[in-house]
Amino acid sequence: MARNVVISGGGTGIGLAAARVFAAGGDRVLLLGRRADVLEKAGVPGALTYAADLAEPEDVRGVAAFVERELGAVDVLVHSAGGSGLLEPDAPGDDPLAAVAHTWSVNFRLNTLTAVLLTEALKPRLAEPGGRVLFLSSIAAYRGSGSGAYAAAKAGLHPYAHDLARELGPRGITVNVVAPGYIEDTEFFGDAMAEERRARLVGETSNGRAGTPGDVAETLHWLASPGAGHITSQIIQVNGGAERGH
Repeated sequence: MARNVVISGGGTGIGLAAARVFAAGGDRVLLLGRRADVLEKAGVPGALTYAADLAEPEDVRGVAAFVERELGAVDVLVHSAGGSGLLEPDAPGDDPLAAVAHTWSVNFRLNTLTAVLLTEALKPRLAEPGGRVLFLSSIAAYRGSGSGAYAAAKAGLHPYAHDLARELGPRGITVNVVAPGYIEDTEFFGDAMAEERRARLVGETSNGRAGTPGDVAETLHWLASPGAGHITSQIIQVNGGAERGH
């Protein structure tokens, strides 16, 4: 039976790869993102799209109303929206502390708040039993991200997922986190990465290659399957062995 799958950040990268995997399995997919044109060009067979800023409560209420009207129940909720804030406007002025506050606030909104607001809005619609909630974290949550802002925002998803797993477990709903390492062909890393940095990131892996959006998408698809029904409150790392922290 086809499931209803909601994917934030579904227009590009890992979210788009996941959407294609779920759609190929016969599931009905709803793609969420801020850019309507990107969602419309995604080309996922049979997919619905809805443009919204998931860090804004009013936009999220709109998503919830759309889901209620078009889907009813949500079998799988995948949180792929996020980023390091490189596409966001710079902080105004030249105050260094204001710049720090801006960077941390932007990363929290993009990576943590979006996932929390969407989850809370759709929580009553999660299928029970059998519902799945899947968050996208990062290897950075274990080893930092330069400024620390992106890493902290992603790490913040971990305790939320653990709390949510305990809350939703009695309803037969699992909650898990997937933490990718270096994944090529995504907007996050872009096309301008220096070859020296790429070689270093690949060299950290045990299997000697960069990850792909498909690697993460297949992991998400498996965690959403009936076979993963007893796996919950876990952080699954997909990084080729580059990081083994717990």
